[in-house]
Amino acid sequence: MAKEYIFTSESVTEGHPDKMADQISDAILDYIIERDPNARVACETLVSNGFCIIAGELKTEIYAPMQEIAREVIREIGYTNSAFGFDYRSAGVLNGIGEQSSDITQGVDRESGELGAGDQGLMFGYASNETPELMPLPILLAHKITAKLAEVRKNGTVPFLRPDGKAQVSVKYRDNIPIAIDTIVVSTQHDDNVSQEIVKEAVILEVLEAVIPKEFMSKDITYHINPTGRFVIGGPQGDAGLTGRKIIVDTYGGSCPHGGGAFSGKDPTKVDRSAAYMARYIAKNLVASNIADRITIQIAYAIGVVQPVSIMIDTHGTSSIEESKIEACVEALFDLTPAGIIKELNLLRPIYKKTASYGHFGRENMQFTWEETNRVKEIKAYLKI
Repeated sequence: MAKEYIFTSESVTEGHPDKMADQISDAILDYIIERDPNARVACETLVSNGFCIIAGELKTEIYAPMQEIAREVIREIGYTNSAFGFDYRSAGVLNGIGEQSSDITQGVDRESGELGAGDQGLMFGYASNETPELMPLPILLAHKITAKLAEVRKNGTVPFLRPDGKAQVSVKYRDNIPIAIDTIVVSTQHDDNVSQEIVKEAVILEVLEAVIPKEFMSKDITYHINPTGRFVIGGPQGDAGLTGRKIIVDTYGGSCPHGGGAFSGKDPTKVDRSAAYMARYIAKNLVASNIADRITIQIAYAIGVVQPVSIMIDTHGTSSIEESKIEACVEALFDLTPAGIIKELNLLRPIYKKTASYGHFGRENMQFTWEETNRVKEIKAYLKI
């Protein structure tokens, strides 16, 4: 008997307060790492009603104009009018950054010259062949919807939209294969003088019909567009935003476990970020090698320790190759030390603000090296397939 179920994932727009915080933290990281690749950065941001607070720890040789960087990010997102409840010109920006602990520094920058992990923790990577991007369909579609909301707002196609918004997509699966979209939920901030009917019509016509693949569009989809009936008060005026509160949006939409560590604002010595990118890179290359339909990989680290403490592969019963052999392949072919990851994925580049909205994974042609499938031949040769 076929197994059927519905799986749901969500995304948020770049104007969502949590995503604003992520983008500010990563813009600061980009500014610093471009000028000081050896910097250590752990930057957190809080945005709320009329103000922005930047906190965290740095170890760097350069000066970063935190307030100016934050205001520019807020402007780019679209909070350029006090009527939106938050304006880049008038918002207060407080810099509370401190110096990185010397106790952490001695564990990362070891006397041997090796690079230790910047923290303990467990990281997961995932890939599935249900889409060309090797991502789960629900989170992929949710990201496409929120990205399109921002596009039609910024290019004037739907001028009454404001920056804050969310999307949620529920996909029906049969035997782990997506067969239909069951429900789409979109909540988008809008001008005060626009009716709910106009908002719903514009979202369906200019957003959903533009990004949902034709084979998944049907009259049976249930739509909930601004289900509260009104979404005028939004952004930091409506809800506080914090760096790292959208970790499931950032990754796989709940399709695989999450170790709990956030990404944004952290330089690549922090394995919360870099090892999660490496885990995605490995999982994607394994699935691209056709050794499994789905793969989850877990990697774990101890702070200050160079090598990972564990590696686990789960093929979810979709591979004829023993998982222990795949694990051996990963250990043989991939350098999972922090320095090895940074080198393999070329992570000392100012690319991080681009990751901070619409997902860190499944986005190709973005200079995200962890999305490349350039290790397929080596994997096939090692596994003799």
